[in-house]
Amino acid sequence: MQVTVREGLIQQQAAELVVVNLFEGVTVPGGATGAVDRALGGAISERASAGDPLGKFCQMSMFYPRGAMPAARVLVVGLGKAETLTLDRLRQIAAAVARHVRAQGVVRYLSIVHGAGIAGFDPGQATQALVEGTLLGAYRFAGYGARPEEEPGELVELTLVTSDASALEAIREGAETGRIIAQATNYARDLVNQPANFMTPTDLAHAAESMARERNILCEVLGPGDMQELGMGALLGVAQGSNQEPRFIAMEYDGKPGIAPVIVVGKGITFDSGGISIKPSDGMDRMKDDMAGAAATLGVMRAVADLHLPIRVIGLVAATENLPSGKALKPGDVVKAMGGLTIEIISTDAEGRLILADALGYAARCEPAAVVDLATLTGGCVVALGTVAAGLMGSDQALVDALRDASQDTGELVWQLPLFERYAEQIKSDVADVKNSGGRAASAITAAKFLERFSEGYPWAHLDIAGLAWTNETEGYVPRGATGYGVRLLVEWLQKRALGA
Repeated sequence: MQVTVREGLIQQQAAELVVVNLFEGVTVPGGATGAVDRALGGAISERASAGDPLGKFCQMSMFYPRGAMPAARVLVVGLGKAETLTLDRLRQIAAAVARHVRAQGVVRYLSIVHGAGIAGFDPGQATQALVEGTLLGAYRFAGYGARPEEEPGELVELTLVTSDASALEAIREGAETGRIIAQATNYARDLVNQPANFMTPTDLAHAAESMARERNILCEVLGPGDMQELGMGALLGVAQGSNQEPRFIAMEYDGKPGIAPVIVVGKGITFDSGGISIKPSDGMDRMKDDMAGAAATLGVMRAVADLHLPIRVIGLVAATENLPSGKALKPGDVVKAMGGLTIEIISTDAEGRLILADALGYAARCEPAAVVDLATLTGGCVVALGTVAAGLMGSDQALVDALRDASQDTGELVWQLPLFERYAEQIKSDVADVKNSGGRAASAITAAKFLERFSEGYPWAHLDIAGLAWTNETEGYVPRGATGYGVRLLVEWLQKRALGA
């Protein structure tokens, strides 16, 4: 979908459809909506004064100019109450508009920048939110079947119209930033939505190589032999039950040579049966989403490179399947991770932390300024936080606080959980340095305590995204399926870090 910006008056634009807005409770609109209302002979204010809920949040009201304006149709979208409008609600509004417009069979439409007028939002930020919401909300996974004939086609172009010449450059920059971040998020969604037989560890590595080739990103892919040389016994242990070879992917974007890198680590279990500790069959088809952390990592690298951020970022992905077989890891086995620590296997379904242990060990070789891992790690985090927020834990409070700030800005919510030392008692082993499961109690926290053992020597934070990687229902700008959670959050954090904000 193409996004363009144009200077002009919205009421003078020829288009199949133009979009303006109205706050709840307003009966006489001002600004661009007021200009359109006057062109329509007061039709908008007449309906608003009569009690029509035109301004209710995400309310869609269509008007037909019949020659009073060059546009064939005018859509008024409700912004809700002025005091409740946020950038994230602007994203939701834009997504609702995109789907509504598409349902009308329209493929090109014009819009004012919601929130940039009397609402008082920075024009660039409002535009970024609008474009993100539009592209994220309009996303559909192509899939492998024929689309129903009655399903509307894809949106082709959104044109943003402003009469404020002084804001034109900020709006253009906001539109471009929003496009890059939304497309990177949708790219991550595509990777997760792929069936596991089309997204093996090798396929994921090929996707990373292809993405990197198109940008200023170095990409190295390690196979089992390389992992053996590095001592990645935990990753190799998880992989030994599958006929698909594991891959370890290292990507580097060097937008500011000479500084210590920031590292993003993604869990890449391309299919998780649970291994010998096998999962119930109900819902196992969804276990293709256990590489959502890896997909988000690729999305972050893509966005950072496309934004040309002055920062050095390394993306690490440990990728494998977790399957049962005669060669698979068994409960009671012991493996040695890259850093030399030994791990007792209590549950083969606690495999994500095993592959992350080796990835975190690899990260130490890069002498990082900070490391953030994200993983669909524990059902316990879903029990604790549901599908509203990701669990956030870490060894460095300043890093945790920076991620929380980015969370508020993007609407990708997080909630900090404690890492009290007493939780480490649950993962003590009698036969190894640590065991990979501490039982059901505080399982999200004990999983993070496990990872903490392998992240010594650098600031580290962990995002447990188990409840956020997938949604069964469309909500706001997140359509059903893979969400791409984490891309926007981490890109926002990296932008602020790069620009010293």
